[in-house]
Amino acid sequence: MRCILLSALIGVAMFAAPPSQAKRPVHTFSIVARDPVTGDLGVAVQSHWFNVGAMVIHAEPGVGAVATQSVPDPAYGPLGLQLMKAGKSAPEALKALVSVDLEASVRQVGMVDAQGRAASHTGDMDIPEAGGIVGEGFAVQANMMGKNTVWPAMAKAYGEAAKNPKLDLADRLLAALRAAQDEGGDFRGMQSAAILIVKGKPSGQPWNDKLFDLRVEDNADPITELARLVTLQRAYILMNQGDASVSRNQWKDALEAYAAAAHLAPHIVELPYWHAVALVNGGRVQEALPIFKEVFRREPRWRDAARRLAKVKQLPSDEALLKLIEAQ
Repeated sequence: MRCILLSALIGVAMFAAPPSQAKRPVHTFSIVARDPVTGDLGVAVQSHWFNVGAMVIHAEPGVGAVATQSVPDPAYGPLGLQLMKAGKSAPEALKALVSVDLEASVRQVGMVDAQGRAASHTGDMDIPEAGGIVGEGFAVQANMMGKNTVWPAMAKAYGEAAKNPKLDLADRLLAALRAAQDEGGDFRGMQSAAILIVKGKPSGQPWNDKLFDLRVEDNADPITELARLVTLQRAYILMNQGDASVSRNQWKDALEAYAAAAHLAPHIVELPYWHAVALVNGGRVQEALPIFKEVFRREPRWRDAARRLAKVKQLPSDEALLKLIEAQ
């Protein structure tokens, strides 16, 4: 543990030694948070700057989440996570980074760790209005805002959303972003937004530990678009859950998941198509046929897909069955 921490601190010293090359502020508002029930960790941001998510947001399952902005140094993300992984709390990690940063006065950073300990730093040379609030399991921060009431509005909205058991971490983060914008947001307007949510406990399979990793790079209303993408992501998550239930022969759970996915994304014709394919492979052909019929009515090109799937054994290679499907 001491060796890991020493390596992290050496990295901090290296990152702090040269002056930052980034002088233009990424004026923005962001939130980092931990879900106290699931332990999931998340960070969300909106800015009047292109591709804000690439620089600002960082998170690691079972470790923490970081937002680095104003005149950002992206090193705060990986180094902050490294320090928290080595056993430092979010406040300790942030303090260590700020203490050796030659340009801390123009930084703005939020951090939360896997125990829900949060911290926020606003440099005294950040462009007004700028500030942050640390709450229970979260931190909000904003700079270049039209009013100094933006980040208090974010904190209030997140706190209220957290009281609603029907809202998950993505909902709560989006509520904070909306509250910031409703309060006036960045005085220059809107352009991009991003959200990153990871599991509270790593599974050993990093590709399965990102729950949401979505970005809107350039949009007149990026928060609304980000919320749309979150809903779409939920639909695909449900499709995967349905497929997993089919593999366990848990058809009731599978059908509920498929139906919920179709409800969330009724415009995506491909979702019911794969639902129907799963039913056929489970021997429930009669249940699948009406779904195929509706898919083919909406997008006729899907009628040709069955034979392609049969060639690679994703549908039975049964001529009578394939003709039955195509007849729909």
